Amino acid sequence: MPIIDADCHVIEAEHTWDYFIESEAQYRPLFLTTADATNGDARRFMAIDGRLRAESAANGEARTAQAVAAGSRTGTAADHPAAKPGGGKQQAREIMSGYAQTTYAMRTMQDIEGRLRHMDQLGVDIQVLYPTTMALGQISPRPQVDVAMSRSYNRWLADVWARGHGRLRWIAVPGVLDMDAALEQVRWCADHGACGVMLRGFEGDRILSDPFFFPMYKLAESLNLPICVHSGGANPPYASLIATSAWSSAKVPVISAFHHILYAGIPDQFPKLRFGFIEAAAGWVPYVLTDLRRRMIRDGRKPLSATPLQDNRLYVAAQTNDDLPYVLQHAGEDNLVIGSDYGHSDTASELEALKLLQEKSPLPPAATRKMLDDNPRTLYGL
Repeated sequence: MPIIDADCHVIEAEHTWDYFIESEAQYRPLFLTTADATNGDARRFMAIDGRLRAESAANGEARTAQAVAAGSRTGTAADHPAAKPGGGKQQAREIMSGYAQTTYAMRTMQDIEGRLRHMDQLGVDIQVLYPTTMALGQISPRPQVDVAMSRSYNRWLADVWARGHGRLRWIAVPGVLDMDAALEQVRWCADHGACGVMLRGFEGDRILSDPFFFPMYKLAESLNLPICVHSGGANPPYASLIATSAWSSAKVPVISAFHHILYAGIPDQFPKLRFGFIEAAAGWVPYVLTDLRRRMIRDGRKPLSATPLQDNRLYVAAQTNDDLPYVLQHAGEDNLVIGSDYGHSDTASELEALKLLQEKSPLPPAATRKMLDDNPRTLYGL
């Protein structure tokens, strides 16, 4: 049985932005390195459209190399503080999530063959790749910058796919602030290995039931690509309001999008379009469906069927710490997938999640097989 990891990540690094076309080169991010005056500990930032964004913690090895190259007085790269394993809570988190088993080169796709070998060790045949920086928030309020960044990212992932022996599929980032350009990008991505289109639950000042997105839904439907709502959000006022809550910033937009899409009857308007709700676990599904059943009857809308996920082509990425038998009662066995969050070390990360599900699944064997193969294959059109 082939095993499909439905939620993996690449970490964007400086080489990600080598794919800018000449006319958009002025929007390429600038990378800046600082060093603490007392211990020389380097920090890396990207300057995107005049705003600083801290580089992902996953890029620690890159920070080290850059700091040493820039003249850090702490000695060799191996001696640099950023080169040493994180201590305390950070170290425990990296070990628990499996992040410590990955390398910077694997996470940033500079060592594709190494990543494929690691997939073999994990028993995974296909990884579906999502972004990191591009998923976490609004890149820029200016459409031209959003489009340029998305275009470079997509071309990078197309290159990764071409070198990945068919095992590294990826989700397109369309840059929807300019819908015409976004549609053009999705068409290109579909021809270069993309198996889905990523949106955040909050895109600027719009939610995903807004008719603004209907041209994207129509195109994705015609190309047999799902709309994949990944954790993260792109509404700056909301992000500012809940800046100290990683759960609110990452998970709430996904759950909200599920509710809005089903309440608004979007699946009925696009009867072949699939939706995935990724990296928000699945324990919320029973609650949201219970709310919708009463709310839709009260508001005179079409009542939910007995199998709403299946009937509306909605797929949810579960985690091994979900109460899977309970969730299955509400979601059905045909619409749950599972991912490892490969490349990250947050609360959704569990490098051997798929192996654990195979070995210790609380579900019937047929339902387990569907989560690992049939359902992600159907969601992503593989």
